[in-house]
Amino acid sequence: MIKIHAAEKQALINRYLSGESISSILADTPVSRSTLYTWIKQHRDHPNQPKEFTMKNFRILENKVKRLEGMVKILQTADCTATSPLNEKLVALEALHGQYSVHMLCEALDVSRGTFYNHIFRNKKGATTYAARREELKGKIQEIFNDNDQIFGAQKIAAVMKNEGYRVSAKTVLELMREMNLISIRQNSKAMYLKEKQKMKNRLNQEFHTDQPNQVWVSDVTYFRCNATPYYICIVIDLFSRRVIAHRISSTNSTQLVKSTFKQAYESRKPNGPLLFHSDQGANYCSNTFRAFLKSFGVEQSFSRARVPYDNSVAESFFASMKKEELYRRKILSPKKLSKAVDRYIDFHNTKRPHHSLKYRTPEQVEATFAYCYSASA
Repeated sequence: MIKIHAAEKQALINRYLSGESISSILADTPVSRSTLYTWIKQHRDHPNQPKEFTMKNFRILENKVKRLEGMVKILQTADCTATSPLNEKLVALEALHGQYSVHMLCEALDVSRGTFYNHIFRNKKGATTYAARREELKGKIQEIFNDNDQIFGAQKIAAVMKNEGYRVSAKTVLELMREMNLISIRQNSKAMYLKEKQKMKNRLNQEFHTDQPNQVWVSDVTYFRCNATPYYICIVIDLFSRRVIAHRISSTNSTQLVKSTFKQAYESRKPNGPLLFHSDQGANYCSNTFRAFLKSFGVEQSFSRARVPYDNSVAESFFASMKKEELYRRKILSPKKLSKAVDRYIDFHNTKRPHHSLKYRTPEQVEATFAYCYSASA
C-alpha cells in the first residue's frame, strides 16, 4: 500500500479546490479515483472547513459588515466607550438617536435596549410612547430579519413576534421594514441566480476551431511538485493555431498568476478585434479583480461548465502532453529547472510538434501560412 503524507494529501485536495480536474490530478499521482473523492468529501464535511460560497452567505456577510461598520462609526463618534459608566453611555446614545438603529446603538456601547428606551422616556424632549414603541419594534424586526438570514418577509416576522408576546400586525411590520429598507432576499433571489448564471455562461460551447488568430484564447492552470513544493503553471493558447502564446509559473494559484499571464499574451499578440477568453470556473478566473481586468480590455469571458473538463479540452490536452512528454521524464528538483523544462517544451510544442487537429502542421507553420495568405490577398 502506498503511503501518502498529510501534506501531500492536502496538496491534492487543494488542486481540486483550485479548479483542476480529477483526471488531471490522477495523471501524476498513484492515488485511486475513489480515494481522492473520499478525501475531498472528508475535507468538505470537516466542521472547521469554511462553507462554500453562495449568494445567501454573501448577503449575510455583507449585512454583518454594514452593521460592524455602523458600530465602528458610533464608537468613533460617541464621547465615551463601551466600558464607560452607564449614564455617560446613555447620554452619548441619546445624541446619536435617530442617526442609527437602536439595535446598533445599544450593541455598540453594550447597553440594554430596554434601559435606553427608559432613558428616552424620561429625558428626550418630544419623545412619545408611540415613537418609542416603533423604535422597539424596529429593533426586534432587525433582530429577527438578521437571525433568519434575511429570508423572512413581513408576514413571517410578524408571526415570530406574536409567538414572543408582541402585539403587532403584519401591516405594521411591513411599514417599519420599508422605513428600515429591509427587503427579503426571496424577492430577488431568482434574479440574482440568473444574473450569476449569466456571468458564468459557456460561450465557447466546445467550438475549438476559428478562422483567424486572436479570436478565441483558452487558458488553464495545472500543478507540478518539486521536492514536495507545489508550483502552478498557467498558459494561454490561441485556438486558431493551438499556439501557447503566454505562460507563467508561480508558487500560488492566484488571481495575479492568471492576470499576469493574460497580460503577457495581450502585449505579445496585440489583438485588434473581438476576443473571447475561455477558462474553467476556478476562483482565480471568476474573481471580480480578473473579470474587471478583462473587461477593461473589452474581452468577453467564457466558462466551462462545472465538472466538465471537455469544455476546455485543448488546454487540458496540452498539459497532459507536456507532463507525459517532458515533465515526468525529467528529474526536476528546483523551480529554475521546472521553468527551463516548461520553456523548452512550449518552444517544442509551438515550432516542432505536429498536431493532428492542424493536419499535422505545427502552430508556427499554421500562423505563417495565414500571414502569407493574408498579405497576398491584401
